Amino acid sequence: MSSGDRSQAVDVQESKTYEVRTYGCQMNVHDSERLSGLLEDAGYVRAPEGSDGDADVVVFNTCAVRENADNKLYGNLGRLAPMKTKRPGMQIAVGGCLAQKDRDTIVKRAPWVDVVFGTHNIGKLPVLLERARVQEEAQIEIAESLEAFPSTLPTRRESAYAAWVSISVGCNNTCTFCIVPALRGKEKDRRTGDILAEIEALVGEGVSEITLLGQNVNAYGSDIGDREAFGKLLRACGQIEGLERVRFTSPHPRDFTDDVIAAMAETPNVMPQLHMPMQSGSDTVLKAMRRSYRQDRFLGIIEKVRAAIPDAAITTDIIVGFPGETEEDFEQTLHAVREARFSAAFTFQYSKRPGTPAATMEGQIPKEVVQARYERLVALQEEISWNENKKQVGRTLELMVAEGEGRKDGATHRLSGRAPDNRLVHFTKPDEEVRPGDVVIVEITYAAPHHLLAEGAVLGVRRTRAGDAWEKRNAAEAAKPAGVMLGLPRIGAPEPLPVAAGSGCGCD
Repeated sequence: MSSGDRSQAVDVQESKTYEVRTYGCQMNVHDSERLSGLLEDAGYVRAPEGSDGDADVVVFNTCAVRENADNKLYGNLGRLAPMKTKRPGMQIAVGGCLAQKDRDTIVKRAPWVDVVFGTHNIGKLPVLLERARVQEEAQIEIAESLEAFPSTLPTRRESAYAAWVSISVGCNNTCTFCIVPALRGKEKDRRTGDILAEIEALVGEGVSEITLLGQNVNAYGSDIGDREAFGKLLRACGQIEGLERVRFTSPHPRDFTDDVIAAMAETPNVMPQLHMPMQSGSDTVLKAMRRSYRQDRFLGIIEKVRAAIPDAAITTDIIVGFPGETEEDFEQTLHAVREARFSAAFTFQYSKRPGTPAATMEGQIPKEVVQARYERLVALQEEISWNENKKQVGRTLELMVAEGEGRKDGATHRLSGRAPDNRLVHFTKPDEEVRPGDVVIVEITYAAPHHLLAEGAVLGVRRTRAGDAWEKRNAAEAAKPAGVMLGLPRIGAPEPLPVAAGSGCGCD
């Protein structure tokens, strides 16, 4: 943003409020942190929690790969139309993947929208809002290529102790069920020095856990032809003092090399956790999906990871009912799940995405068949998840205390935290104060399919700089209006097995 644009953008009354509504993948969550940072940098303040559209600026950061994403957007926009009529000066902006795809269509269907911007120019939002206000007409600006790497923009992070760090944007894959490459563009890697500088700055602010983020994270280095660049980056993260936990999402089996496994095993702060989308266990379906690996290759990676990191928790994404999937194909998926023994899985029923090759393929599977297969797969994975979690009983684990992850913590007098392998653990609240970002040591006493319990007394508490950062931020926030949460997954692997009708952007 030029200095002229910046001075124009910051000419906003401090009392103006904003709300960001986010849909889709981790990339969108990270983009929304940037959008919030940009708006606050321009003088806006976050609307109080529960305002539900009662803000001066409402921003929709959209996803184009969810089923009926456009209907959901226009339904939400329709509900805001009467509110805007009653509230002079209110502005509505639509960004993200659906904006990149639909462009002019959004304003035609919802003429009360003030700004439409794409995935490549989120940094222009404050200027576009001001221009729409002055000119009293909708502003549509869709850049065809990245204008500035997202991590160079101001940020309003959702966590004081954990942070996303983008290492690349875009995707070079051509999966037939995914429209992301068309909307996010070809993969563009960020300079290693810039990544490490951002991580060091975050650690300086008190962050102790980072998640390296990319559409195809382990293809990092393709810009310069260095196939070992991602492994080198993981090892470099291990040299950053004060950085306690490193995670990454999502890798692609095609690019998963032995040097990455070695880097994971040999770098102490890289956590024993791997989320790697399988999508299908059938070689025939994988070929139709245009996935560049087969079942043997995928299971071979799992075997190597477990040999190098015995305690690793491995999670995945699976699509059920892809066009042409036979009962034999589905049985191959069940076989792969039994062999892989995932600790959790995101399991989706296939649904058509306009603009993808799969949407026009022959052999679309009837809904009732897809549903029946989905239920069988969920039942199998639930059984495996529970059995894998039972293996944790009796173990002593170091947890990073989490914020907002235990919905029943207040009623049960427990707190919640994440184990190194990212399993969610609810533990007995200790007598001494512990804060999100602090570390506790507990013994696991009970296992459920999706969480663990530590019902005994906490064995140890370590107050951390991350906890200090949370406490400082919480005190500062208390002096301002309460914020509106983005409402999307926090740092770490999402809850397993959501009842969803389509795959997210994590299609790698």
